[in-house]
Amino acid sequence: MSNLKTNTGSEMLSEAKKLAKTNFRWILAGLIFVVYTIAAADRANIGVALPFIRKDFPMSNTEAGAIASAFLLGYSIFQMPAGFSFSKWGVRKIFSVALIATSLFTGLIGTASSPLMMKLYRFGLGMSEAPLGVGIPATINRWYPPKEKCTVAGIYFAAAKFGPVIVPPLAAIIIMAYSWREIFYFFAIPGFILSVIWYWLVKNDPSESPYCNKAEVEYIKTEKAADKSESCVKDTSHDSMWLDKLIVVREIDPINTTKGIFTSWNIIGVMLGFFFIIGIVNVILTWIPTYLMSVKKYPIMQMGIVASMPWIGGVVGNIIGGWMSDRVFRKRRKPTMLITAFTLIFATYSLTFAPNDAVLLSVMLFVLGVLLNIGYSAFVVYAMPMTSKEKYPIAYSFVNTGGQFGGACAPLLTGLILDNFNWDAVFLFMAAYAALCFLVLLTIIEPFEKTKTA
Repeated sequence: MSNLKTNTGSEMLSEAKKLAKTNFRWILAGLIFVVYTIAAADRANIGVALPFIRKDFPMSNTEAGAIASAFLLGYSIFQMPAGFSFSKWGVRKIFSVALIATSLFTGLIGTASSPLMMKLYRFGLGMSEAPLGVGIPATINRWYPPKEKCTVAGIYFAAAKFGPVIVPPLAAIIIMAYSWREIFYFFAIPGFILSVIWYWLVKNDPSESPYCNKAEVEYIKTEKAADKSESCVKDTSHDSMWLDKLIVVREIDPINTTKGIFTSWNIIGVMLGFFFIIGIVNVILTWIPTYLMSVKKYPIMQMGIVASMPWIGGVVGNIIGGWMSDRVFRKRRKPTMLITAFTLIFATYSLTFAPNDAVLLSVMLFVLGVLLNIGYSAFVVYAMPMTSKEKYPIAYSFVNTGGQFGGACAPLLTGLILDNFNWDAVFLFMAAYAALCFLVLLTIIEPFEKTKTA
């Protein structure tokens, strides 16, 4: 009798474990953060190394900007091929190979014997890293219900900003101990390890994962089904009507053709907005270390600390922004994008009055980083409700192609401005980019899927 009770109890416990929902998607969120922190560090280290590279290879500001832009040129060109590849074959294998190639080109930059070789290796790095920028949003789209997507996208972009947080102090230590070349050798190592971990742990769909049980799979799919829209408007309460009018909420049918993606003004508009936002990001990433050393005359370790401030703010801004978009604005994506664009006009212009005091300047750069990233993750999530699951990788790769092309242009234009004007002109240029972004975003809608009628 006692054996029967014991067996029955064990069976009930076993059944309870089967019914309990696993939370492997949050382990995946942590892996996304680590992977993209390393990827972001691989692209960001050039900003710290550049003043020292220019001692070995004398060059103008324009040519220095071209080295930074070479990465983004390769990154933007290979967004669309990556999007089509993921749409056809899934993320898993391509993503791991891209991680290996990213690490390989990172290490090769340290071996460069001329500015031309450095540009070629930076272009290769951008080409290799392009699938990562499309693969992670595609993974988020499949692995998370709508109410969690912008939160996880915020984690993803927090990683993009956390990479540049760790780069300046680490790179400064490496330079003091060795030289600028060793920066790239050390930073190349983690990607090789993470490529194996990603391939081992992450499947194309949660239903294929041995670490994600049936209850979690059903939760992800049921939440998607329960939310008639994967976008914003689920409620029509009086307190949100004014916001819906302001952001121009419209019913839409999800786009399920490639032609529909390329002819949708809303997707084109988000792409143009991203063009300006990533342009500002990459001016900060590439040129702020040079600004701090050449204009403010900070020593290398002080430069490393102050240069990390926009990215610390970026981590905070992305987490807050993702939470605001999902919870405060109830899956509306346009409001946080508008907040970022509008506040950046003033935040970038204020740099023309930047103090010499390192503490005050750190605070300014931290606030700039927060504001820049409040709406950053919304650019990724915006196209999800507008397209089918199969077409989303193409839609986002299109948006990101424009964004990264903007990122490629801005550091080069900054170099041209510095060769002909001064740093105040650079900051005014950034403010103009923010204003243009705001105006473009005003023209797009806030989408939600049409209610099906019987």
